[in-house]
Amino acid sequence: MSDLPLLIEPEVLAELKPLPANVVIVDLCSESSYRAGHIPGSVHVPPQMLLCNIPPAPGRIAPAEQLDRLFTYLGLTPDTHFIVYDDEGGGWAGRFIWTLDTIGHPHYSYLNGGLHAWKAEGLPLSTKEEQVEMREASVTINPDVLVEIPEILANLDKEDFLVWDARSPAEYRGEKVLAQKGGHIPGAINAEWTSLMDHQDSLRIRPDAEAYLAKLGITKDKRIVTHCQTHHRSGFTYLVGKVLGFDIKGYHGSWAEWGNHPETPVETA
Repeated sequence: MSDLPLLIEPEVLAELKPLPANVVIVDLCSESSYRAGHIPGSVHVPPQMLLCNIPPAPGRIAPAEQLDRLFTYLGLTPDTHFIVYDDEGGGWAGRFIWTLDTIGHPHYSYLNGGLHAWKAEGLPLSTKEEQVEMREASVTINPDVLVEIPEILANLDKEDFLVWDARSPAEYRGEKVLAQKGGHIPGAINAEWTSLMDHQDSLRIRPDAEAYLAKLGITKDKRIVTHCQTHHRSGFTYLVGKVLGFDIKGYHGSWAEWGNHPETPVETA
């Protein structure tokens, strides 16, 4: 059932009864949240499974062996359609979708608004711990999907290229420093990840997202690279870019890597 839309609303997911055999709902909330009540049928994945967790850039993609274990647990097949959600507005869910893109798996949906929207619609929760039938998985990470420092440096002066910084304005300006260097990648545009959420509608993607970004200079005619500190918050901005049809990539090293690298240029404003 890979004809499901990229962006799926809670009421649409609730109507998928019984759940098609090839659909796996992935819960990326905290374990305590999952145990307290999750979307029926969803399988919990600790978000840390998506990361390498190695300083100074702990947000870089997990090694293939780690992803093999994860997708074996999730019973990955070429036809598996993942529906992903979290309880924070889409950061971890977007990071999961980015991970699927890195391994070339095209079948996925994001539950718009995640657990917040599901609860707001009054839909049922479950405390049953779910599992799917495990299948041995062997994934290959596509290096063309990954963005590294040399690619960014080589494109900074190109008119059709831009960096979308999803961190807070204080981090962007260099007032809040979470690495050896503070500030931002030269020329980067700051649009904090939470600004793309509709806080009046259960953290769904704001309906005017494209117009909002266009006012800032983030437009679909550009080749966009998005990042934050560890490519967690920018998991959501990557997802928003995909929903809007942008040519977008995620920089998994993010500021933890750039801001700790001795030779990367930095601007403050």
